[in-house]
Amino acid sequence: MKILVVDDSSTMRRIISNILKSNGYDNIVEAGDGVEGLSQLKANPDVKMILTDWNMPNMNGLDFLMKIRETAAITELPVVMVTTEAEKANVVAAIKAGANNYIVKPFTPEIVKTKLEAFLKK
Repeated sequence: MKILVVDDSSTMRRIISNILKSNGYDNIVEAGDGVEGLSQLKANPDVKMILTDWNMPNMNGLDFLMKIRETAAITELPVVMVTTEAEKANVVAAIKAGANNYIVKPFTPEIVKTKLEAFLKK
């Protein structure tokens, strides 16, 4: 299963990728912001899930989410927001925009695994 990790922090992308790899998912594509994320989706139409940060330059995670949900072919693609934005209004905004789940930083590998279990079917 190919997973797209979108975060402007290379350290955070590495942490998330390592968590995914420790759970047996090593087909990971990375992007540094929503603009790069859209490019990666076009280049990798076989992506089966996206984990995206909220706060990023050029195109933030919420705008990225809304942009991909506008495309009929990827409305069903699971998207998980991984962010420090823990306010209830932000969580609601992300869910309304089409996020399938929400992980608040800082997190543990167990939290990520639990949140993604519904989507990570090998």
